[in-house]
Amino acid sequence: MATWRTPIYRELDRRLTDVVGGKTAAEFAKLGITTVDDLVRHVPRRYIAGTEMTDFGNLQVGEDVALIAKVARSEIKFSRGSGRVQATITDGRDYISVSLFSSKQYHLEFWAKQLAAGARGIFIGRVGSFNNQFQLTHPDFVILDGARVTGGKNAEKRAAMQRQVQRASMVGLYPASGKLPTWVIADCVEMALPALTGDTLPDWIVEEAGVLPFEQALTAVHEPTSTEQAEIGRARLRFDEAFGIQLAMAQRRRELASQQATPRPRKAGGLLDAFDARLPFTLTQGQVDIGETIFSELAASAPMNRLLQGEVGSGKTLVALRAMLATVDAGGQAVLLAPTEVLAKQHFHSISRLLGDLGEGRRLGAHPDATGIVLLTGSRSTAAKREALNDIVTGEAGIVIGTHALLSDPVTFFDLGLVVVDEQHRFGVEQRAALAEKAAAKPHTLVMTATPIPRSIAMTVFGDLEVSELRERPAGRQPVQTVFVNTVQHPGWVPRAWERIREEVADGRQAFIVCPAISPTQLEAGVSAAEGDRTLAAVEDLAPLLETGPLQGLRVGTVHGKQAVADRDDTMAAFVEGKLDVLVATTVIEVGVDVPNASVMVVMDADRFGLSQLHQLRGRIGRGEHAGLCLLLAPVTDNLDAATRLQALASTDDGFELAELDLTLRREGDVLGAAQSGGGSLKLLRALADADVIREAKVLAERVLDDERSATDPLLADLMTKAELLAAGEWMEKS
Repeated sequence: MATWRTPIYRELDRRLTDVVGGKTAAEFAKLGITTVDDLVRHVPRRYIAGTEMTDFGNLQVGEDVALIAKVARSEIKFSRGSGRVQATITDGRDYISVSLFSSKQYHLEFWAKQLAAGARGIFIGRVGSFNNQFQLTHPDFVILDGARVTGGKNAEKRAAMQRQVQRASMVGLYPASGKLPTWVIADCVEMALPALTGDTLPDWIVEEAGVLPFEQALTAVHEPTSTEQAEIGRARLRFDEAFGIQLAMAQRRRELASQQATPRPRKAGGLLDAFDARLPFTLTQGQVDIGETIFSELAASAPMNRLLQGEVGSGKTLVALRAMLATVDAGGQAVLLAPTEVLAKQHFHSISRLLGDLGEGRRLGAHPDATGIVLLTGSRSTAAKREALNDIVTGEAGIVIGTHALLSDPVTFFDLGLVVVDEQHRFGVEQRAALAEKAAAKPHTLVMTATPIPRSIAMTVFGDLEVSELRERPAGRQPVQTVFVNTVQHPGWVPRAWERIREEVADGRQAFIVCPAISPTQLEAGVSAAEGDRTLAAVEDLAPLLETGPLQGLRVGTVHGKQAVADRDDTMAAFVEGKLDVLVATTVIEVGVDVPNASVMVVMDADRFGLSQLHQLRGRIGRGEHAGLCLLLAPVTDNLDAATRLQALASTDDGFELAELDLTLRREGDVLGAAQSGGGSLKLLRALADADVIREAKVLAERVLDDERSATDPLLADLMTKAELLAAGEWMEKS
C-alpha cells in the first residue's frame, strides 16, 4: 500500500476499518470499498425528494428497495397468540402490502399509530410476493411528516435513516447490500467527510478543467439540494478518474518516447520483398496503410508502441508478419507472444506455411535472405527446448513464437528488435515488460487484439499506445449466416440443428458445437454462471449423448480448458487434419483456431456468452471456400438484454458495432474483465458515454505535463502515483 505525502491523499488512503469499525468495514469490502477514497466516491445511484413518490410499476420480486409511499390503510390483526400490523402503501396507482410482526402489544400499537392512513414515509426492505401481490415483510421505515423512528433491535440503523432524512432535502439511495443498507452508507460517508479538507488537485488545474473543488463536489454528491447540483458534483468525480488515468498515460508516453530503440529501416530486395512477391492474393488497403505506418515507426530511433485491433478475419497476423520480416531484414529478431499453446502452435504452423523456404533458415541452397523460425512452449521436450534456445541466442532464428515460456530466464535473444503480443489483453504490463527487458535496446512493440474495442475504451485502456484499426476483410472471405433460435419458443429446431450438421458432414465439411460448461458443475472460464435451477450444456455430457444419438456414426472429439495440453492439442490436430467430423468444445477454440473446412457452428446456451465472445467464436467458420452457418441456441424467457444481444449478433457481422452495443448493455468491467491485481476501480467514468470527458482530460493532461508548475507539485505527484497503480494494476490487464 502506497503512502501518500500530502495530507488529503493520506486521509483518502485510510483503511475503512479505522473509520467505521471492523464489522462495518467487512461489509463494505464485499462491495469493493476498502478505503476512505472508495467510500466517498461511492455515490448514490439516484435521489428522492420528500415530495416524490416511488413508482411501483418497475418493482421486481427479490429486489432490495427504498420506497417513498403513502399509507392507504392499516390495522392490527391477531393469530395464534401473536399479532401483526397489516398495512397497505400506495404510489397513487398501485399498492403494496406491508406486514410488521410482534408478540408485544405496545409494538403493534406504536407501529399502527405511525402507519396511520395518509402518512407518507420511506420504506426499505426486500420485495416479496403473496397472493399475487407485492409485499414488504418487516421493512425499516421512517415517516417523513414527523421523522420519528421505529424502535426495536434495529433502532441504530433506523436512527441512521432518520438522520439522513432530516439533514438533507434530497435523500440519496446508494448501491447497497442487505447487511449494509443505504442509510448506514450515508451515515459512514457523513463521518468521513469532515476530515477531507482541501483539494486533490492544484487550484489552477481545477479552474482550467472548469469543475467544482473537491470538497464542494463531495457535498454536492452526498448532500445535494437538487439533482442538478448532484450531477455537477458527479462531473468533478468523473473528471478525476479520467484525468488521473490520462495523466499517467501521458507520462508513460513521454517516457517511452524518450527511450532509445535501434532503428529497423525497411530493406529493399530483402526477405519482406521476397515474401510480398510470393503472396497469392492482394493485400487490402488497410493492411497496406497500417503496414506503411509500422515501417516508418520501426525506422525511428524511438520505440514503436502500437495497438492493432482488427475485425475477425481481417488479416492482423499478416500485418504483424510483414513487420517481423522487416525487422529481420534490418538485422534484428522478432518475437510473437501468444497466450495459449494452441494459439502459439497455430501461429507457428501458419507462418511457416506462408514463408515456405523463406523460413527454413540458412541451409545450403536456401533463399539468401531466409531466416529460421522456432517455437518455444512449456510442453516441448527438453531437447526441442534446448535446440530452440540455441537458435534464439545465436540469431539463427529470426522469428521466435511462443507462450509464457518466453518470459523465463534461460531465454536470451541475439538482437531482439520487435515484440508482437497477440491477444494482448491476456497479458499484464509486467509480463510485456519482462519480455522487453531481454533486448539490449528498447524493442519496438506491436500488440494485437481480435476483440474490437471502441476508440474511447482504447484511449482509456491503452492510452500509452497509438491505435490502428483494421476493419476491411480480405477478398474471398466467405459470409457467415447467423441465426438466433429461442429454444423455448422453437424446441423443434434443436433436432434440426443436428440434422444440419449431418448434412454438412455428408458434403465433406466439419462442424463445431460450443458449450459454456465442461461438466454440469464446472463452467469454462469467462462464462456467466447459471441462474436458478437451469443446467447449462456441458461438453462431457453432450458429446456422448450426440455420439449415441443424433450424430451417431460421425467422428466426434472434445476439447476444453481442463484437459491436459497434449490431449487437447492432439484432438485439435486431428480436427484440423480432417480426422474428426465434429468438435464439441468450450471457448478454448475462441481464438486462433483455423480450420478452413469447418462450415457450421452450433452454440449451446448462447445467452451465457458476451457479444464479442460470440463474434469471435463464429469467426472460426467460413474461413475456407464454403459459406458458414452459425446457430445460436438459447432458452430465453424474460431476459430482454440476452434476446437483444443475440438478435444483434444475427443482424450484423461488424465487430466494432457489436463491441459498442456490448458496452451499452453491460458495464465496462464485464466487457474488459476482472483485474489481475488490486489498485481500486473506476467508479463513475463510463468510457463510451464519457468519451468527451476522456478526450478533454487527455488534452489537459498533455498541457499539464508541459507546465513548469507540474514538476514540483506534490498533489500531482501523489495523483500520478495512485493513477499508475490503477492503470498498471487494473485497466491495462483487462480482458
